Formats: sequence, C-alpha cells, structure tokens
Amino acid sequence: MKKLFKKIIIAILSWEARVILKKYKPSIIAVTGSVGKTSTKDAIYTVLSPTCHMRKSEKSFNSEFGVPLTILGVETGWNDPVIWLENIFHGLELILFKSEYPECLVVEVGADHPGDIQSVTQWLKPDVAVITRVSDIPVHVEFFPSADALAEEKAYLAKALKKGGALILSADNERVREMGKLATGDQKVLTFGITFPATISASQVELNFPTGMSFKLNYEGNSIPVQLKGVIGNQHVYPIVAAVAVGLARGVSISKLVETIGNHVPPRGRMNLIEGIKGSTIIDDTYNSSPDAVEEALGALSKLQTKGKKIAVLGDMLELGKFSGDEHKKAGVLAMKSCDVLVTVGPRSKLMSEHAITFDTALEAGEYVKSIVGEGDAVLVKGSQSMRMERVVKALLLDPSQAPALLVRQEKEWLARV
Repeated sequence: MKKLFKKIIIAILSWEARVILKKYKPSIIAVTGSVGKTSTKDAIYTVLSPTCHMRKSEKSFNSEFGVPLTILGVETGWNDPVIWLENIFHGLELILFKSEYPECLVVEVGADHPGDIQSVTQWLKPDVAVITRVSDIPVHVEFFPSADALAEEKAYLAKALKKGGALILSADNERVREMGKLATGDQKVLTFGITFPATISASQVELNFPTGMSFKLNYEGNSIPVQLKGVIGNQHVYPIVAAVAVGLARGVSISKLVETIGNHVPPRGRMNLIEGIKGSTIIDDTYNSSPDAVEEALGALSKLQTKGKKIAVLGDMLELGKFSGDEHKKAGVLAMKSCDVLVTVGPRSKLMSEHAITFDTALEAGEYVKSIVGEGDAVLVKGSQSMRMERVVKALLLDPSQAPALLVRQEKEWLARV
C-alpha cells in the first residue's frame, strides 16, 4: 500500500512540475555528479541570486520526489499524507492561478538506480547542465555494473540540454571531461578544475587552519584571490569554480561573480570547521561518505598544521557492493598516514586498521573521543548518512545548543530515529 501511495504521489507531482515549467518557463540550471552536487548547487545560488529571482533545491532534494518538490517550492511530506495532499493542492494553485514564480531554478538531479536521470530528463530540459564528477567507486555502485555505466546515466543530463544551452564540466575528471563531445550546434562547453587546464580554474590552494582557506581564481589571464571562512578542502574549491563557470555562461561579469563569493554559506556537514570542547576544532564532514570523499577529507587533514593531535573518526561507507571490503581497507591505509588516532564506527570500518579504536555506534565513539580530545586537536568526523556520524560532532561541540544550526539531520524526523 505504501509503495502504491508513493507511485501515485510521484506521478501527480511530476505531472504538476511539467505543467508549471511549461506555464512559467523558468531558466533551469541542473547539477549532477557522484560527489559535490549539493555544494555546487548552493554555490551557484550564491553567485547568481543577486542577478535574478532564483530558487534552489532544498538540502539535497535530487530524487524522483526531490526534483518536482523543488519546482513546486514545497517541503517533503515524509510519512504524513496530509502534507503530501497540501503539496499537491499547492501545485494545482500554481497551475490554475497566476503567481510570482522564480526566473531561475537550480536543481540537483541524482541517480540511485539505472534510468533515474534518463527518466527525469524526458521532461526536464536544462538551460545549463553541470556535471561535477563521476567517481571510479561511487556510492550506489551496487546498482550499476560499472562506473562507466553510471557515467552514461549522468550523461543523460548533458543530452537533455536545450539548444543554445551551456554544458559545465569538471576538467579534472576524465569521464566528465569527455562528455563535452555531447554538445551540439550552438551549445557552449565550459570547464572548471584545479589540476587540469580549464576555462575557469583554481590554484595556490592554502588551508589556513582553523579559520578557513584561500586560493587563486584564474580566468582569461587574470588571477583573483579568494578567501573561504569556516571550511577547508578542495571539496569547497570545486563548487565555487563551477559556480563561476555557470555565471560566465549566463553572461555575468567575473568581477560581479567574485564579489558574491564572500556571501557564500557552505552546506552543513561538508568539511565545516566548528569549535569543539577543550580547545579542539571539529572538521564536520558527516553529510555522507564515499571512497573519493574520504580520500579528499583525509588529504586535507594530512596537510593541516595543528598544535595538537589529528584524530579521524570514520564511519562505514555504504552502498559500495562488492567493492566495500577493499575500499574500507584502502581508506584505513590512507587514514593511518593522515592522523595520529583513528576511531572507526560500524562493522565495515573495522577492516580499516588493526590499530584503530572501533565502536558499533556513533554515540559510543563520541563519548570516547570526548575523553581523549585536547587543546589544539583537529577532529575529522565522516561517514555515510545511516551511520549518523553527526552524533559524534554533537558530543564534541563547545556549545551543544548550536547543534540545530550547525549540524546535518537535526530535523525531528531524523532525531526520532534510533
């Protein structure tokens, strides 16, 4: 019964979304990739919102539910049928009556299973398509026969691009870079990156722990200094560079785009720097996890100049299928080179290292880290959503009352889960 209800709701919301797009004709910027979708979507919103009336996907709404919800401008109903009915009636109001509607939508498009993007792009035709990265061992790989198969799914977004549209691609990812060949006619292709030549690139990335980071933004011979506060890691450089590429594709001057970067507030749970107990600093990367993301996070940790210990608290990486064992072992090898203390959470993470301190739950790990953390320590916390690693961060917060404002999954529906 629940599955039938879900199918009916999806069908209704998708139909309403199509009609709304046809009626109001907003410009659509769609973002996909294995990692960095939400951060990129938020960065695009930051740099472009001063130029037009915009709406972005809330949180990481990128599914068969999430895309229509963004178009309708409503929240998820979770398990409450009344809220879902209210969402449907809101969609009907937009269709039947004239309303002030955003000029531009920034939406995430995800692929949990084969056919997900192909299905949504039958009716969602972006003016700008952004593809961040396709990992060799991405999350959800258990549902795809290979990373190449996942790349083919992501490529449907590029194929759906409108005439005269712009394709924004990561130059640092070969699979994504090759998608530039899919552009046709008068479609533009712009690239962004750090290590590979690109239309817009970043260089001289410096981690200024514990305050933030800086880098140089390079475009057409100009090199512009950029400061990001409260975050570290290339995970925050790529979204900014991608967002600037989108702005350039839409005809916004580089000077106006750079002016807006200082207003950017990165999403929670993505390498955020937070004050911890006993003079420590937490690196909160608890939104989700994958082999590539763990490698990036540990790489940033290894480069930090700290006064105290480097502690890595790593939870299981889920949805890796047959690659799970090997990828957890690889992460463990890298972790032991990057930190002084490794704490793991979950059965899969026990494979990381025989020298790790292991726990079954995030709550247990949080209590342990509280007992060993000290002045000047850097504590990286990361794991897949279901591991609830934000509970470790909450245990270490200097001001626990700030948890609702600082941490992921603080909604009552999440907090009620065991």
